[in-house]
Amino acid sequence: MLTVKRFANPDVTRAFTNIVWLGLERLTQIGVAIVISGMLARYFGPETFGKWQYANTLLLVLSPITWVCGAEILVPTIVNRPPGQLGTVLGSAFALRISVSAVALLLTWLGIALHFFEPLVGAMLAGLAVTMLFREPFVGVINAWLQSMTYSKPQLLTSMSTAVIKAALVYLLVRATAAPARFGWLWALESAAIGAVLLLYFMRRHGGKLGWHVERSLFRHFASAGTVFWLGLICMYLFLKLDRLMLERAISFADLGRYSAAQQLNENWITLALMLAQTIAPAFVYRVQGIAQLRRNMWRLTALTAVLMVCGAFVLDLLAGFIIRRVFGPDFEGAIEIFRWAVWLSVPAGVEAIGNLVVLKYQAKFVLLAKWLLALAVAFAVNLLAIPRLGAYGALVGLAAGYLAAASVNLYYIRFKLRP
Repeated sequence: MLTVKRFANPDVTRAFTNIVWLGLERLTQIGVAIVISGMLARYFGPETFGKWQYANTLLLVLSPITWVCGAEILVPTIVNRPPGQLGTVLGSAFALRISVSAVALLLTWLGIALHFFEPLVGAMLAGLAVTMLFREPFVGVINAWLQSMTYSKPQLLTSMSTAVIKAALVYLLVRATAAPARFGWLWALESAAIGAVLLLYFMRRHGGKLGWHVERSLFRHFASAGTVFWLGLICMYLFLKLDRLMLERAISFADLGRYSAAQQLNENWITLALMLAQTIAPAFVYRVQGIAQLRRNMWRLTALTAVLMVCGAFVLDLLAGFIIRRVFGPDFEGAIEIFRWAVWLSVPAGVEAIGNLVVLKYQAKFVLLAKWLLALAVAFAVNLLAIPRLGAYGALVGLAAGYLAAASVNLYYIRFKLRP
């Protein structure tokens, strides 16, 4: 039971405020995603919209390449290091990430130039891929600093503002009947704007100076210590996008567009669980040393997340027909039932995200890698059997099986690590 004394705890107060801002940001992002998806779906039509969604899928499969030295390494390092070393920590992480991101972008453009992708998909991906140069090196590094203080308001406020501006620019391009390939560059512009604002905010908080320095030993540590986590995250995102990668070869781009329309809305909702886990981790997991207290926190956080995701899924299930018809129009009627089933994936996804915090706290990198390798293998096997028989619904079965496999690994590790 919460008491006045607990609310007086600064960690609790900061976490609660962070969660409020997180909720506002998620509501904004969900609203903007619905508006943008609706405009693009109606403007492009199912087939071109399917190609747009497939280009986004390719981006989200490629993006983890830039996640070397992720938040699971960087945030605990910031928390455990003296404040005077902040510039060295962030500078070393930035140098590593910008190098990897630049290489990833150049390789993506090379693949487009060599016609590895369908022509329109490649043209869309060309602009979308530029986000890799800004998201992790700039936004990711500064956001890790904000997470370490349990104070994500600047990042969330910036994200909300740029999302609304992006929606307005999408509307203007639609009105101007712009070519589909041009829309990807709006996402690149958005990521650059967020990075610039957060960089200026960091400098303002530190006397107008950036103060980032590269320390070779720390650079090497980030590159080596994060490798297994990095591979684990690559497996995780392959798992999350495996449904669309495998469906692209089994159904038409028009049907893929309908499936992706439902999943895009659903993924904005599932992201809430992931961001909730990230914002509460420093105060309620990473800084907690007592096993008994940590075990109590984990049960409470798991229960809270499960209730939140069940309630949200129930509401979205009820409103599925209204949402799909209003947002996407009559050409996307087939997405309604897919969306109704997909929203319930948020429950195992949320539970898995909370359980994953203990894996990150103890830096159990091989557990993380094994977990997502297992989830990827299970989903791949289920998709091979289910997609030919059930089509898009088979891909949902594969996702559900993968999430359950990942959550089971988390549960086993928590019972092992936090036993009395």
